[in-house]
Amino acid sequence: MLQDTLSFATPDCSGCPIRHRAVCARCDGDELARLEEIKYYRSFEAGQTVIWSGDRMDFVGSVVSGIATLTQTMEDGRTQMVGLLLPSDFVGRPGRDGAAYDVVATSDLVMCCFRKKPFEQMMETTPHIAQRLLQMTLDELDAAREWMLVLGRKTAREKIASLLAIIGRRNASIQSVSVADRVVFDLPLTREAMADYLGLTLETVSRQVSALKKDGVIELQGKRHVTVPDFSRLLEEAGDDQDGGLLV
Repeated sequence: MLQDTLSFATPDCSGCPIRHRAVCARCDGDELARLEEIKYYRSFEAGQTVIWSGDRMDFVGSVVSGIATLTQTMEDGRTQMVGLLLPSDFVGRPGRDGAAYDVVATSDLVMCCFRKKPFEQMMETTPHIAQRLLQMTLDELDAAREWMLVLGRKTAREKIASLLAIIGRRNASIQSVSVADRVVFDLPLTREAMADYLGLTLETVSRQVSALKKDGVIELQGKRHVTVPDFSRLLEEAGDDQDGGLLV
């Protein structure tokens, strides 16, 4: 079940930082007003569980800020991180009662939630929502297929560069800035979480991050504040071009 949450104040939909990428991106004024009636905000501290796999979900929603992980637990207790939820990503599945994965806040997390039943009813009467959700689902499928390539075929250095590029481009998109030149963002994952997600050892992640820094591909302030002086070079290190589907 949902954990206790922190209070959170935010502007209405018109001032939302993820408005142009979220499930409500195509909604008009009347549709946004209807969504306002069924939405609420929840915030979670880093490490807090948003929902446990198998639990009944009475909400769906979008990540407004922060990052969460999707984790699958096997019968013998082993766990595997199977996905990341970044700002504007959608959580929950209309028409499905329970959660398919554990969702855990990796950093402090804010979510814009919608009561599930009213949202499902809106999908039936509001094509803009249903169409946008279908597009997001197909984008998620494409990203999952691309990620199979990252995990299965890329070198450790390429894996690290790919993950940094994904987070950097998404951050730039939310802020509506170009990735043509310098990109600056705070890395929301610890080295341990990166290792888990990429199927690498902690030592390998640390070594490859240090190598990218030494070679001038990235600049680091502390362990989390990342500057990419030339984003095209980071894409080259990731083994992707400017139009790579993984990085959109």
